[in-house]
Amino acid sequence: MTARDTVDALLDRCGTTYAAEAGIRLRNTPQPLYQLLVLSDLLSARIRASAAVAAARALFAHGMRSPRRMAGATWQQRVDALGEGGYRRYDEQTATQLGEGARLLLDDCGGDLRRLREAADGDLDALRAGLRRTPGIGPAGADIFVREVQAVWPETAPFVDGKALQGAERLGLPASPAKLAEPAGRTDGPADGRRIAVLAAALVRAALDKHIVDDVRARS
Repeated sequence: MTARDTVDALLDRCGTTYAAEAGIRLRNTPQPLYQLLVLSDLLSARIRASAAVAAARALFAHGMRSPRRMAGATWQQRVDALGEGGYRRYDEQTATQLGEGARLLLDDCGGDLRRLREAADGDLDALRAGLRRTPGIGPAGADIFVREVQAVWPETAPFVDGKALQGAERLGLPASPAKLAEPAGRTDGPADGRRIAVLAAALVRAALDKHIVDDVRARS
């Protein structure tokens, strides 16, 4: 069994980014980038990933798809949407953070995270530091955002966060982003980040679910 066999089996089993699962059509435009930031905030809490994804979908279904709409919603509307998605443990605190974060993004970047990208100018540490200025986004949330956004911001690739590396170790794959890029089929083209983003999300799922690891081993 080669590393590529394992990667192919993993992607066949769960090759979907969390953004796609949350219904975000990720592009390098303000609205989907903001939606990814919201999802990253929700995923970074100590709560089931499925609940975080469901809560994101609920927020977006209730119209909170942009920082202006999020800031314009009431605190109770945000709480209710989070609860609808099953995000009850941190719903009140997160509702506050989402409102504050939306207003900060509007004030600092005109609601456009591409300005943060431009300011970072390819410096990954600067980008993550900028993201962490958002209420609710700590180191884990910043890493989740970068892990997913590499699909449309190729200068951040290859990026594999700590949780994804745990999944790689469980599957016997190389525990470094550069080495994981090889069985992922990385080239020098713009599609690199998209495939690595999908692989990294699948590795996170493997880290969180032993059944996925067992299934991949059986398939490969």
